[in-house]
Amino acid sequence: MNLFTTGDGNTPLSPEEQADLMPNLATKEELNEWERQNILEAYTWALEPKSLRRHDPLTESYVRELHLRMFDQTWKWAGMYRTTEKNIGIPHYQIRDSLAPLLGDVRYWLKHGTFVPDEIAIRFHHRLVFIHPFANGNGRHARLMADVLAQRQNRPIFTLGSADIAQAGDFRRNYLEALRTADKNDIRALMAFARA
Repeated sequence: MNLFTTGDGNTPLSPEEQADLMPNLATKEELNEWERQNILEAYTWALEPKSLRRHDPLTESYVRELHLRMFDQTWKWAGMYRTTEKNIGIPHYQIRDSLAPLLGDVRYWLKHGTFVPDEIAIRFHHRLVFIHPFANGNGRHARLMADVLAQRQNRPIFTLGSADIAQAGDFRRNYLEALRTADKNDIRALMAFARA
C-alpha cells in the first residue's frame, strides 16, 4: 500500500510535503500509528489543567504551537502554514488574514455568550477546518482545539476524537457529512455528531 494514498476527505500532500516526512515508514498504517503517538503527547500537553490555565488558545501562536506539538516527530512542516493549494480550504495566501478574524469572533462569542459553550467550540472547529491552515492534520488539529475550548469552558471533551476518524468507515463518513452540512450554514448535524 502506498504511504500517501488519499481517500474521501483526505488532503493530498505535494511531493515536497511528502519529502518532509521525518521517520522512515513503509506503509500508511505505520504513518497513522506514528502520527497517533505524536498526537497523544500533544493531547496530554494541551488538556493538562496547568496548560489549560497558562495558554490562551485563541492566539495565532497557540494554533501553530498545538499543530507543531501534534506532528513535530512526524513532519518537518509541523506548525507552519501550508504554502500549497489543497482540495479543501481557502487559498494559502489568505490563511493569516482569515485566522485572525476567526480568533476574534470566538473571543467575542465567549465574552458575550453568543452561543452555548459547545456550539462555540464546534463553530470554531468547523471554521478552522474550512480555513485548512496546514498541509495536513487539519481535522485532528481542529478537533483538539475544540476540546481545549470545551475544557476551558468547564465542558467535557467531545466524542469527535474518541474514534479513529482517520480510518474509513461510517464514523468518518458521518463526520465528513456533518462538516459538509455545516459548510451550508447548518451546524446542527456537527453539533449532534460532536456529542454522539
